[in-house]
Amino acid sequence: MTLVDVRTPDPKRFIPGATGDWEIVIGMEVHAQVLSKSKLFSGASTEFGKPQNSNVSLVDAAMPGMLPVINEECVKQAVRTGLGLKAQINNRSIFDRKNYFYPDLPQGYQISQFKDPIVGEGKIVISLGPDRQGQFEDIEIGIERLHLEQDAGKSIHDQHATMSYVDLNRSGVALMEIVSKPDMRSSDEAKAYMTKLRSIVRYLGTCDGNMDEGSMRADVNVSVRRPGGEFGTRCEIKNVNSIRFIGQAIEYEARRQIGILEDGGSIDQETRLFDPNKGETRSMRSKEDAHDYRYFPDPDLLPLEFDDAFVTELAAHLPELPDDKKERFVRELGLSIYDASVLVSEKAIADYFETVAAGRDGKMAANWVINDLLGALNRTGKDIEETPVSPAQLGAIIDLIKAETISGKIAKDVFEIVLTEGGDPAEIVEARGMKQVTDTGAIEKAVDEIIAANPDQVAKVKAKPTLAGWFVGQVMKSTGGKANPQAVQALVKAKLGIEEE
Repeated sequence: MTLVDVRTPDPKRFIPGATGDWEIVIGMEVHAQVLSKSKLFSGASTEFGKPQNSNVSLVDAAMPGMLPVINEECVKQAVRTGLGLKAQINNRSIFDRKNYFYPDLPQGYQISQFKDPIVGEGKIVISLGPDRQGQFEDIEIGIERLHLEQDAGKSIHDQHATMSYVDLNRSGVALMEIVSKPDMRSSDEAKAYMTKLRSIVRYLGTCDGNMDEGSMRADVNVSVRRPGGEFGTRCEIKNVNSIRFIGQAIEYEARRQIGILEDGGSIDQETRLFDPNKGETRSMRSKEDAHDYRYFPDPDLLPLEFDDAFVTELAAHLPELPDDKKERFVRELGLSIYDASVLVSEKAIADYFETVAAGRDGKMAANWVINDLLGALNRTGKDIEETPVSPAQLGAIIDLIKAETISGKIAKDVFEIVLTEGGDPAEIVEARGMKQVTDTGAIEKAVDEIIAANPDQVAKVKAKPTLAGWFVGQVMKSTGGKANPQAVQALVKAKLGIEEE
């Protein structure tokens, strides 16, 4: 890969050192396990969490005479992902043998793709912000390639004092290795990139993105340089399995390299591991180059070839992706960029919102989903898939507000009841006497009583009309918050002789 610098140095991303400013350069290789029922070259199951070595075929165990057979669904998933990354789809690609020995790879080599991958150059647009002015900064990050390869198994070192074990359940599972260009210049950009990439594959249904299960993990390449200077020597931080850890690893590694360079030393090209407990990286091994793996075309697999019609058919059935959905929410529903960004961050959240917003005010639905629902889920540590409030229940609460059956304040109480106890919002309002008072006669009586009991406050309002809100609050309090707020406000102003603005 030829390194091309496409970014203009930005002082707000520089890191100050003892001898001047430094700039981080970041590229990422993300390994995403393909969502398919069977592995890339065998019929063994890919189900997560099965007993050790139970998802292993004779092919995965590299028994003599066993030959790989390509899984067509894995090919389709790779093409779908490439289309989602707005990338070049290569109608002809080649599988190579990447030679290295390790116990979790019984063949002694990995079937991967080297010079001729299934997907070529593409791009992802990340969005940083909002800043203090509420503005977002969109940055285009280049994709170098996406290729298919086998995953390795898992070595287990803590089960015996003198021996290691190996679990081959993961061996042979299809991986998409998505390689970015070195276009990122801060840990925030790297985290935004990983977040966006995970969102895209989840929308597409090509990877579940569950980093805690290891089905999506990142190798992070970090180097530092003087702003706008030549690219520095990179170190690769291997198998980082959390977006938060990606940010921490980059921050530590950048400062480690700056410290070495400012002391007159040089950076060794190496592979490092991130220790989340200590918040630091440590050396794992010297970094291999491509020639160290002795790539050559796998003699057991023909070149992978398909025509344009194959790609066109897959493209025709792609779902609406996050950027397109966000633009539609802003254009058609009048949402702010911030609200739309929050709602499209996860497909499940976007689906929930669209169900609630159907036939209702989009902005009101967005406010309830973002502020009340997501806020409550965040407090209780639940995901949107675990929400105790269904879209139908939240929609019913919004309908009750719209019909002026309840006020916005009462709606908050109804929401909390549904959240903790469940039930139909309309029935809850009826059974618990939570309907707002819209009878102007009853409201007028309450207003008159408050005004009569507070002559000193009336005098203050005459001098300063903005204090009328005190009376509104007192009337709402006296009616248990059930009076229609708009009616109360209008009657208070009328009784006190305050002209409507």
